[in-house]
Amino acid sequence: MSKNKYSVLSFSGGMDSTSLLLNLLSKNHTVHAISFKYGQKHGVEVKLAQNNVSYLKNNGFKDKIIHKIFDISNILSNFNSSLIDVNQEVPEGFYESESMKSTFVPNRNAIFFSLIYGYALSISKNYDENVFISLGAHSGDHAIYPDCRLEFFESLFKSLKLGNWDSEKIKLNIPFINFDKKDILKDAEKSINKLHLDFDTIFKNTITSYSPNENGISSGKTGSDIERILAFHSINKIDPIKYQDSWKNVLENALKVEQEYVNV
Repeated sequence: MSKNKYSVLSFSGGMDSTSLLLNLLSKNHTVHAISFKYGQKHGVEVKLAQNNVSYLKNNGFKDKIIHKIFDISNILSNFNSSLIDVNQEVPEGFYESESMKSTFVPNRNAIFFSLIYGYALSISKNYDENVFISLGAHSGDHAIYPDCRLEFFESLFKSLKLGNWDSEKIKLNIPFINFDKKDILKDAEKSINKLHLDFDTIFKNTITSYSPNENGISSGKTGSDIERILAFHSINKIDPIKYQDSWKNVLENALKVEQEYVNV
């Protein structure tokens, strides 16, 4: 039996997919990492994804990562979402609040998944090996994004298998589905230690904000920012990225927002 392992990873450049990339590398996968440009306001995430790929390739993983960027912005640019529409503001506040639903992009993950499935099917034929479709979806996504739920991915995976020949070698891998962001960071720490990499360098090259400024710097106030800040705080680390305000102030705001949500 072959010991080769292959994954196609949906690689946004955020902390979840970056953590999954590290997880896969720690398990000796060759990773085809697919990043998408879809007209998102936080398009800097793709550049940061490239930065991390360069860092990893320069630190022993040159032959283990193949990074592709799919530009589908002409398809999704007219979709109704505050992540794309310049006339809509990305909401601030707690990441599970009702207002965050404006950040949902209709059918985004179905589109991404379909493209990744086709890519995975193609390389499985080239390698004549099993290929894992690897996704960083996690429990914190479920309340706001119906296309991040396990039943959605399993249903779509089943449909795509039915609609293609030679799908036997395609496997679904969503290891963080029951994790929150704290769990994901802890998993990333383990992978980083195993791979002898630098935690701050890796996460400095990620972004979670849906509404960074023109310099790609996060406000610390959007729902995704709040979730990230609280996760770093929960593992007693200072987030290495630069915010528009000091770490002390963005953390105080995140804790306040969390408490206000809990008390509602």
